[in-house]
Amino acid sequence: MKWFFRIFIVTFFVLSHFSYASKDLKLEEVVSIGGIPWGMAFLDENKLLITQKDGKVYLYDLSNSKLTLLNNPPKSKFQGQGGLLDVQISPNYKTDGWIYFTYAKEVDSSAVTVLSRAKLKDNSFYALEELLVSDSATNTGAHFGSRITFDERGYLYFSIGDRGVRDDAQDLLNHSGTIIRLNLDGTIPKDNPFVKNKDALDEIYSYGHRNPQGLFYDKLSKKIFSIEHGPRGGDEINIIEAGKNYGWPVISYGKEYWAPFAVGEGTHKEGMQQPIKVYIPSIAPSSLIVYSGKVFKEYKGNIFSGALKLRHINRIVLNEKHEVISEERLFTHLNERIRNIIESPHGYIYFSTDNGRIYVIK
Repeated sequence: MKWFFRIFIVTFFVLSHFSYASKDLKLEEVVSIGGIPWGMAFLDENKLLITQKDGKVYLYDLSNSKLTLLNNPPKSKFQGQGGLLDVQISPNYKTDGWIYFTYAKEVDSSAVTVLSRAKLKDNSFYALEELLVSDSATNTGAHFGSRITFDERGYLYFSIGDRGVRDDAQDLLNHSGTIIRLNLDGTIPKDNPFVKNKDALDEIYSYGHRNPQGLFYDKLSKKIFSIEHGPRGGDEINIIEAGKNYGWPVISYGKEYWAPFAVGEGTHKEGMQQPIKVYIPSIAPSSLIVYSGKVFKEYKGNIFSGALKLRHINRIVLNEKHEVISEERLFTHLNERIRNIIESPHGYIYFSTDNGRIYVIK
């Protein structure tokens, strides 16, 4: 009887922290391309770029359902968690034509996360420029990151995981476990937080991250949100600020994989930032957006993220202070690992799964 009462209390506690949708959302499969569609970006209202982790890039035309395999993509190393990762178009795409990529690249028998850009013409990429070949080499195939976002001041941000070596995330003399800020041409902004610090790399904007696979600049709040994998539990949503230390691996809400012991010194430490949301157990987050409210007015300002392990879309409601007030888990019935989630120019939400499918929420 005591066990029944405990289960009831735990179940009530968990459910009380979830909200439920005020309307039925319709789901439509757009296209299936096989492999793992890792990143997506709209070139215009109808043309959708899709990166596949194994190195392919597709262009899908929503107006005629035509899928085109593009030529001459960036050369990436498809190993472990590495491969061809995110894709985003320049904020000035209509005038400059640049398309940005992150991917794992082989360097001296290891692999590092790279940011590059290229242009597209006649279904082929050209003028490829590697803007940053990061100092993040390790002997593991883990934790490359990586997502790209842009603010409204002409800066580009992208994330790099700790590359499977925890302590590197606290070492400012490498790029592992960091979020990087650059100008659109790859040069370093003069006001980056560590440009005058001889014990840090100039490109670093924030550090102490484990593996941030979601990064998004919200034009409404003017804030940068990230979502990152914890170890066994302890996935985090953070608001990213210049020069701040987000704690990994010194503080964490997760536990070791090999035993039920906490990682690090605890969950709090002076000088280290606290997340606005922690997932225990882990959902294994993959990407996130802050929704504009164009189509679904009631979801304006909500965070939507993908979950790999727990296989759903996670919706987070924030108050005016950016505190989490409720959570909802959508489309669990698909039983698919949600890899990437984006908003279309029309305001519809598109997402990809590790089964190679791309869906739209209407």
